[in-house]
Amino acid sequence: MKVLAMAALALALSGTAAGAADPRYPNWPCPQAKVPEISLAAVWAGPALDDAETKWKNDTKITALVAKLSARKTPIDEAEKSVKDFLAASSADKTANAKLLFAGLFDTLNAQRSQVMNGLERVSRKQREAADKIREETIQLQALQGATPRDEAKVEALGNELIWKTRIFEDRNKVVRFVCEVPTTIDQRLFALGRVIQQEME
Repeated sequence: MKVLAMAALALALSGTAAGAADPRYPNWPCPQAKVPEISLAAVWAGPALDDAETKWKNDTKITALVAKLSARKTPIDEAEKSVKDFLAASSADKTANAKLLFAGLFDTLNAQRSQVMNGLERVSRKQREAADKIREETIQLQALQGATPRDEAKVEALGNELIWKTRIFEDRNKVVRFVCEVPTTIDQRLFALGRVIQQEME
């Protein structure tokens, strides 16, 4: 009975996740609405980036700083200070460097975001397949438990397999709930750093 209860819980969790998904994105597992890309207008009110959108990759100082600022392990207050220090030292090139820096952050963080979201959808597809398998094996276990004569070895083997699969399913659901917060965290980082860059340009 404990095995069946665990399997039922797993299936309930999978049903909850499926119900929360946006019908336009059937594999999106998060309660947050899926926004495939951050729009430039939502995070940048500064001057037009123009050729900075492609040229930032040619500047080694910019690419190194973008890598540091876009890393989630870099605390946001440290990232903001790095932006201020870099632009303060840019003197006459401040506007050009600010545009290059933001263009790099916009590209890099959008790419990070896409990677995370694609990963979430891959896991969601696997979870749906796992839920189907758990459902099938739960029905098989119920049939074995009700059979006469009852094959205890088969009941125990399938029961143990179901426990294992259900635990994996639940662990993945916990990871998904945690990772669902990451795209929002990336949005917030880009918005915060874009605001600092614009303030330093004024």
